[in-house]
Amino acid sequence: GPSAQSRHGPAPHKDGGRRRRRRSARYKDGGPGGRDRKCSLAVAPVCGRRENARGGAGPGMKLSRAALGLVLLAPLAVRAVEPISLGLALAGVLTGYISYPRLYCLFAECCSQKQSLSRDALQKDLDSKLFGQHLAKKVILNAVSGFISNPKPKKPLTLSLHGWTGTGKNFVSKIIAENIYEGGLNSDYVHLFVATLHFPHVSNITLYKARAKFRDPSWMMLGLGFLCWGTGFGNSDQLQSWIRGNVSACARSIFIFDEMDKMHAGLIDAIKPYLDYYDNLDGVSYQKAIFVFLSNAGAERITDVALDFWRSGKQREEIKLRDMEHALSVSAFNNKNSGFWHSSLIDRNLIDYFVPFLPLEYKHLKMCIRVEMQSRGYEVDEDIVSRVAEEMTFFPKEERVFSDKGCKTVFTKLDYYYDD
Repeated sequence: GPSAQSRHGPAPHKDGGRRRRRRSARYKDGGPGGRDRKCSLAVAPVCGRRENARGGAGPGMKLSRAALGLVLLAPLAVRAVEPISLGLALAGVLTGYISYPRLYCLFAECCSQKQSLSRDALQKDLDSKLFGQHLAKKVILNAVSGFISNPKPKKPLTLSLHGWTGTGKNFVSKIIAENIYEGGLNSDYVHLFVATLHFPHVSNITLYKARAKFRDPSWMMLGLGFLCWGTGFGNSDQLQSWIRGNVSACARSIFIFDEMDKMHAGLIDAIKPYLDYYDNLDGVSYQKAIFVFLSNAGAERITDVALDFWRSGKQREEIKLRDMEHALSVSAFNNKNSGFWHSSLIDRNLIDYFVPFLPLEYKHLKMCIRVEMQSRGYEVDEDIVSRVAEEMTFFPKEERVFSDKGCKTVFTKLDYYYDD
């Protein structure tokens, strides 16, 4: 598979499309794909993919196999048991299977399966897969592990990740998801929204922001088949109702909003009540949910700070969060091309952390290339590592300090040298 660093960002999935997505609202790395392009968010639980993140059977397939096993065993028992008794026995087994949580969770993903997060495992993932981002590593590790270990948080955890494409924002959201749910981004409880895909039309902003017609979250889970032909939000399938329905199903839901800089200004304020300090809204508590926003907004400011440190001879590791966190929030708030433009989320201090992702240097690209080689089963060839890194483009034009695409295109460059 592709390397850790090379798979982040809102680029299409790098595995050739072999893995199908669980639902249209959760595309890997922001790329639409597979049959789920026709599934609206309202029916995603029904129209979603049938395989888990490891390529094995997903919840729906596992349930089918369990039922099939009982059916196949039935003829063997028919000779010893009369048909009526056998039918009642099978019905009892199936009823018990569905109603007994522990037994059900052996065959399907359950929200309560993983109650805690290993701080050591999260740190190991960040250290071995994310390069050149000392600020992001520290903030993500402390914020996520601290939030998960808190049995009674006062509000949802809200992270806003900022930086140029290819610096690791999407990859970090993937690491967070994988450390909380085994299925990672493919989990039933992790939901990815891509601004250009799910909120494409300016004329529909009122519709996107509207409250749901149906207050009962069970409507969301029924998955009315005729809605399966949409690609965005329908009349009964707005952003608010989708979030409410999923948090009702699992309090520890994760929502990832990609391409925030392309989202229409003010749209994100529709979910402001869910990020605030409320015990519950209409009987639903959002305090254990996690919201992650990914954006290029503020990347110029991040680059300016990193470049100033480099020109003054300082190490990038000397950059502190306080050097740019305030500037990031101001930049996002005042940027008319940002989904946070004059947003009440910033004005009301509802975003817990503004996390800067620094532009990557030549040495970081070489780290990405080595990991990609290892992931493909190749022995690391330093000559090829250097040649691939030198083919990348850098800025500013005179100094050529930072990669303008990060590690995003490393894997395609490497294909040239290992073309079978």
